[in-house]
Amino acid sequence: MSERAAPFHCPYCGDEDLRPGEEGHGAWECAACNRAFTLKFRGLLARGVQRNDGGGEQI
Repeated sequence: MSERAAPFHCPYCGDEDLRPGEEGHGAWECAACNRAFTLKFRGLLARGVQRNDGGGEQI
């Protein structure tokens, strides 16, 4: 896993023209809608990922 995961699109307008912000780690700027936002990884869920092995066909 990389230390700095990049978003694929702006959460406000959906455009892909994003640049790292000057405010520090996790800050991003969208050139299309002129908005700045921050992303933060909060951690893993305690329950983890649950598999649904509902009787599908085995290979």
